[in-house]
Amino acid sequence: MVGLLIRLIELLVVLVPVVGVIMAGRRAWSAAQARQAEDSAQVMSAPATSANGNSSGRWRAITRAVKEHDRTDTRWLDYELDVTKLLDFPVMTDMRDPFTERFHRAKLRADLIRPAKAEDLLDDREAAREYLAAVEEYVSAFSVAEAEAIRRRRNDFSRVEQQRLTRALSLLRVATNSAATPQERESAYDLAGRELDGLVVLPERTRAEIERGIAGELGA
Repeated sequence: MVGLLIRLIELLVVLVPVVGVIMAGRRAWSAAQARQAEDSAQVMSAPATSANGNSSGRWRAITRAVKEHDRTDTRWLDYELDVTKLLDFPVMTDMRDPFTERFHRAKLRADLIRPAKAEDLLDDREAAREYLAAVEEYVSAFSVAEAEAIRRRRNDFSRVEQQRLTRALSLLRVATNSAATPQERESAYDLAGRELDGLVVLPERTRAEIERGIAGELGA
C-alpha cells in the first residue's frame, strides 16, 4: 500500500509541470487568436473609416468653397449696387487693367462651373477639384484687383477725366433719387452715360438697377 502511494506521488510530480505547460500553452494560443481576430477586424474596418474620412473632408472643402464663392460675390455686389464706390474705384470695371480682367475672367469661370447643389460634387472628384480651383482663383483675383483699385483710385485719370467722373457721379445720384421726377432721372442717366463714355463701363447689373428704377417711375 505504501509502495503504491509512493508511485502515485512520483507520477504527480511528473504530470503537474506538464499540465501547467499545456494550460499555459492553451492560454497563449487563445490570446494570440484574440489578437488576430482584433487585427482582422481593424483591417476590415480601416477602408470604411478612411473612405468616410475622405468623404467628410471633401464635403467640408466643397461647402467652404461655396461659401467663399458667395462671400466674394457679395464683395463685388457692393460695387455694383453702390455707384459712389464704383466711381471712386473705377479700375474695378476697367477691363484694360490686367488685374481687373483676370478677376472678371475668374468670376465667369467660377460661375459657369458652380454646381446647382453642393451635393452634386460629392461623387464627382474631378468636377469638385475644378470647382475648388476656380473658386480659389476667383477669390484671389478679386482681392488683388480690389487692392490695386484702392491703390490707384482715380490717380490714373487726368484732371479733366476726374472732373467728368465727378459730374457723372452727381448725375447718377439724381438718376437713382426717387424724389426726382421721372424725366429728371432719365435725363440725368443719359448725361451720366455721356460723361462716362470712354472712361468707365458700368456693370450690367448697375445699369439694370438704375434703368429698372427709372422705368418703374415712368410706368407709375
